Amino acid sequence: MVTSEYVKAREKENLKRILKNIKNKTENQVNIITTDGLTSYTNVVKKTFGYNNKEGKCIVEHNAVNASQGEGFNHPIERLHNSIRHRTKTFRGFHGSIDNAKAIMKELEIYFNFITKHQAIKKGPYKLDVPELKLGVNVSSNKII
Repeated sequence: MVTSEYVKAREKENLKRILKNIKNKTENQVNIITTDGLTSYTNVVKKTFGYNNKEGKCIVEHNAVNASQGEGFNHPIERLHNSIRHRTKTFRGFHGSIDNAKAIMKELEIYFNFITKHQAIKKGPYKLDVPELKLGVNVSSNKII
């Protein structure tokens, strides 16, 4: 699943707030968190989701992908970034507006989590998490989603 938070800087306080929000929204159902190689994520993930001292590891698996060290790319997130760039490339007056950025991120969150079928799972992520969820009819197109 994709979250839709947008901030000007990836400071520790912003990361804490975002991960706490994810934890609350998912009701502790998160098993794996994939991030880029920013070192701040490691401690924030531990503090937010917990650390098992006995086993010496986080309660959730933290998959930190650092492309600059040859670890490959986080393809789903890179695809999302490309979609954002494509969507905002021609916007006039977009840059510097946090409200506009948040609106677009919310749109993409809904699109990626509820509308698109993902190649690997052949369905939208919501169908794995909430299989009983029935989406309605799109009034503008009379198409059942």
